[in-house]
Amino acid sequence: MDSWMVQSLAALIIGSIVDFILGDPRELWHPVQGIGWVISRLEKILRRLFPAGRRGERWAGAVLVVLTLLVSVGVPALLLFFLSLVHPLLSFLLSCIFCWQLLAARSLRTESLKVEEALEKEGLEAGRRAVSMIVGRDTRDLTEEGVIKAAVETVAENTSDGVTAPLFYMILAGPLGGFAYKAVNTMDSMVGYNNEKYQYFGTCAARLDDAANFIPARLSALFMTAAAFLAGYDGKNAWRILKRDRKKHKSPNAAHTEAVMAGALDVQLAGDAWYFGKLVRKPFIGDGIRPIERQDIRRACRLEYATALLQLLVLGALKAAVLFML
Repeated sequence: MDSWMVQSLAALIIGSIVDFILGDPRELWHPVQGIGWVISRLEKILRRLFPAGRRGERWAGAVLVVLTLLVSVGVPALLLFFLSLVHPLLSFLLSCIFCWQLLAARSLRTESLKVEEALEKEGLEAGRRAVSMIVGRDTRDLTEEGVIKAAVETVAENTSDGVTAPLFYMILAGPLGGFAYKAVNTMDSMVGYNNEKYQYFGTCAARLDDAANFIPARLSALFMTAAAFLAGYDGKNAWRILKRDRKKHKSPNAAHTEAVMAGALDVQLAGDAWYFGKLVRKPFIGDGIRPIERQDIRRACRLEYATALLQLLVLGALKAAVLFML
C-alpha cells in the first residue's frame, strides 16, 4: 500500500471535515490569492513579450497556462517535500491545511445564506447587495425572485466548481491535484472571457477549464441527484430535468448541477440576465412547479452539503479499496 497515497487520502478526509465545520480560514493566507497574483503578474509580462493580435495573444495565453500550472503545483510540492525531510508529520499537517483551504463548502453556504438573511431582516435592497458579492451578473434591478434565483444558481454551479471538482482531483492526486484544478479554475475566472481583451488571450485557459470540469460536472450532477433522494428532495424530478436541461448553457458543464438543483427543488432557474450593462439571453432550466422562495437558498445549501459528503464517502471508499488491494 502506497504510504503517500494513504496519507493524501487521510489529509483530504481531515481537511474536508474541517472545511465543512469551519469554512475558509480567513486568518491564514489563501493559496488561491497567490495563484491569482501569479496570473496577474504573468499576464502583464506576457502581453509585453508577445505581439498583439490573434496569433500572438493565443501563444501568450498558452504560455500563461503552462507557467501558472508549474508555479501553482511546483511551489506546494516543494514545500511538502522539504517539510517531509524535516519530519513526515509536518508534511502531513500541511497537506491537511491545503485540502482544507482548497475546498469551499462552508464558505459557499455562509455567503449564500447571507442573501436569505439580508432579505429577511433588511429587505430587497440589502438582498441585492448581498447577492452581488457572490454572482457576476448585474443585481441593481433584480426583483426578490431574481435575487433568490441568483443565489440558488450560484450554489448549484459552485457546488461543482468550489467543492466536488476539487474533491475529485484531490481524490486522484492529493492536494497537488487540487492545486492544479484551482489554477485552471482561477485562470478561467480571470482571463477566460469572450470579450475584446481576452478573446484570444484567454482561449487556452477557457478550453482547459472546460476539459478539467467535464468529468467532475457530470459526476457532481449524479451525486447531487442521489443526494436529492437521500435528503428528501424531489430526486425523480431532478433526474428528469438533468436529462432534459443539462445542455442549456453556453458552457458544456455549467448546466448539469443547475439542472439537478432546479429539478430537486421543483423550481425554475436561469433565464435572461444582465451582465455589465448587457442583456444576455439564456434559456430557462427546470419547470416552475412552484414559485421560488427565500427558503430555497437554505435548501440549496443543504443539497450542496449532502452532495459533497456523499461524493467524499463514495470516492474515498473506492480509493481506500484500491489502496488496500495494492
